[in-house]
Amino acid sequence: MTKKDNRFTFTVFFITMLFFYIPLVVLIIYSFNSGKSANWNGFSFEWYIKLFTDSSRLWDSFGYSLLIGLLSATMSTIIGTFGAISLHWYNFKHKKYLEIISYLPLIIPDIIMGASLLIMFTQIKFPLGLATIFIAHTTFNIPFVLFIVLSRLAEFDYSIVEAAYDLGANEKQTLWKVIVPSLYPAIISGFLMSMTLSLDDFVITFFVTGPGSSTLPLHVYSMLKFGVSPVINALSVILIAGTVLLTISTKKIQKYITV
Repeated sequence: MTKKDNRFTFTVFFITMLFFYIPLVVLIIYSFNSGKSANWNGFSFEWYIKLFTDSSRLWDSFGYSLLIGLLSATMSTIIGTFGAISLHWYNFKHKKYLEIISYLPLIIPDIIMGASLLIMFTQIKFPLGLATIFIAHTTFNIPFVLFIVLSRLAEFDYSIVEAAYDLGANEKQTLWKVIVPSLYPAIISGFLMSMTLSLDDFVITFFVTGPGSSTLPLHVYSMLKFGVSPVINALSVILIAGTVLLTISTKKIQKYITV
């Protein structure tokens, strides 16, 4: 690659990063604006104070999102991990059909998936609420974990499994002490992906939510109907900071596990 190509590539990359991050920088700056308008009226912590003092419903919604995110990410990680191991190592009847079905939640539009889940819950008379949101989030998260772990298994060194068998380990011991620990980076990535998708989801959650179970995206949407509140900017900055810290800590954990 020539220097001219390198400059062009760097320029495109730089412009793309500006496009992604300039809105975040503007949001962070205006979270400290003392006024509600787009005009800068002075530096203030007013909206952060209101966030922690006068936003109980907002924090309730954040708590619901965090709870559902953790539970659905954990469940989908468990199911997706062992599903990937089964699909990769074992041969059974209708295996190909199961692999094809596993792709469906990835390609089905969210609005169709949300409507179908709503119809199912209505038909079986299952009350809408946190439980239905948990089931829905777990359902669409499983394929993401499944294929992240499958990609890791595609590069898996099977010789360590044979070595475990040669040393006297049975199938159960090999699974828990050799295979699963080797998949930790993929498992962590799948969990974080599921957590992010759960916290972000709006369309599917909108269909399956019930009274008193509004998640953060739904609550923010309802607030936007009455105008953009700078409190949302303050909350967004806190979420961005938490995401950055989580990403850094996760990289350190993955590096430790890999070593």
